[in-house]
Amino acid sequence: MRRKSIALQTAVTVTLALSLVIPLNGAAAAAKSDNKENELTSVRLAASTYGAKVSWNQASRTVTITKGSITVVFKVGETQALVNGQTTPIGDKVSIVGNQAFVPMDFITQIFKDEEDIPTSSLKTVDLFLTQLKSGQGSKVTAYMSPALKEALPTQVLNILWSNYEQVYGKFVSQSLQTEDDNAVHHNITYDIQTDKIPFSITLRLNPQGQVDDLYMAPTYPSTYKKPDYDHPSTYIEEEVTVGDGEFALPGTLTKPIGNGPFPVVVLVHGSGTNNRDTSIGGAKPFRDLAVGLASKDIAVLRYDKVTYEHTFKISSDPKLTLNRETVDDALNAVTLLKNMKDIDPTRIYVAGHSQGGFAMPLIVKASKDKAIAGTILLSAPSSKFIDVLVEQLEEIVSRFKELGQDTSIYEAQSAQVISLAKIVNDPQYSVDHLPDNFPMQPAYWWFEQRDYKPSDLAKTQTGPMLVLQGENDYQVPIRQYNDWKKELKDRSDVAYKSYPHVNHLLSEYAGVSVGAEYMQPSNVAPAIIDDIADWIKNMK
Repeated sequence: MRRKSIALQTAVTVTLALSLVIPLNGAAAAAKSDNKENELTSVRLAASTYGAKVSWNQASRTVTITKGSITVVFKVGETQALVNGQTTPIGDKVSIVGNQAFVPMDFITQIFKDEEDIPTSSLKTVDLFLTQLKSGQGSKVTAYMSPALKEALPTQVLNILWSNYEQVYGKFVSQSLQTEDDNAVHHNITYDIQTDKIPFSITLRLNPQGQVDDLYMAPTYPSTYKKPDYDHPSTYIEEEVTVGDGEFALPGTLTKPIGNGPFPVVVLVHGSGTNNRDTSIGGAKPFRDLAVGLASKDIAVLRYDKVTYEHTFKISSDPKLTLNRETVDDALNAVTLLKNMKDIDPTRIYVAGHSQGGFAMPLIVKASKDKAIAGTILLSAPSSKFIDVLVEQLEEIVSRFKELGQDTSIYEAQSAQVISLAKIVNDPQYSVDHLPDNFPMQPAYWWFEQRDYKPSDLAKTQTGPMLVLQGENDYQVPIRQYNDWKKELKDRSDVAYKSYPHVNHLLSEYAGVSVGAEYMQPSNVAPAIIDDIADWIKNMK
């Protein structure tokens, strides 16, 4: 059971961390039940789930569902419905929110549960999956899951999964369908979940067999992203691609310039956390900006959803998860994909890593046995050991809040916790073969496997063109890390450096003191960064 509890602890820890970092406001309105034990669902969604027809009568303010021999009529404000003409209690009032009628989910399920011709649609699958998950019926939830997800989330974990997330977000109130779309790996259905505290979204990832293959939960907040001025759609095309293969294949986007290739190409490697292919954070999508910006300069870009985003629970169930498995392997899979791709120059494949992606870059170079990487780019990349960077990051944020005259007590407490964590990680009595009991940040193996890894030390032993770019207004990877790169690699003549006075960790210019609050505002990668990357690549000819 220890292996399975790691998956749950890891996923909940990541979610909680996100909720602390990103302000949560501006949530959409949703229906709330007067009876806190009753879950409400959209009548229209319920109808589509069970393959029923729905109609609305404005004059009588009634909504009707028809399915086979069953006809159900709901009247707004009433606590009962007509089922084939018979008055039947439904357990709560019929309410209207956002032009949709909401009724108790249990009532809908009870009415249609015996229909033999209910379609096996994806919406039906996820609706039943969510219903059983919220009720803690783990043994019933597994009926809708892929074999791989069953392995990652056994019944014991499924029984308590939803209640654990309610400890983070609050008690469930209602759900509504947000999006339904496909990528190269999964069919994804996302719901907005309203709670009595913090709203969140849950994305259920279905495999080609219609089984729930993984799920992703994250707090909801309004997207304020705006396309940059250098985004010129007439200069590029985009196509969906698959990076890697097998159980952990990843969906991605190849952005190619319009015109005759072959083109140089850049692979973008994510920072820490559960990042999508755009690295969407608040009002920023730095990987999307880099892709469209470089494409307008005749450079192709491949970006993909990180394995911790697309296969969240399956990957986190691995008690021996490593940095290689999290980051390095997929970067190399992306390079392999590009080598034989039409319009791509196989001799000019570059890899750019942001934050943790740059931290892992020396490992990526080391693991590239065929030497297919023409050069590397570090974007806000740590040069020190990972745990040391975490300590420095919190020290930096405390210093910046003090500069702004704001309360630092929360961050000082977090700093003390990380310092305690660092003491455990750096304790020589522990190793991957002797992990500490009850380590607070699972999986423990991940921390101890890379404990002695210092990127700049490995990079000293390597060769190949490298470009190191750093924002001087970055509190997450402070400028000291950049200066250490320059100091440690002083004997390498194939490394170029540049820093930007006002650029923060998301690679955008910010005139104030960056403490992360500005991440919620619309921002784009600074044009100078795109220009400098493009010029450096073109000079590699």
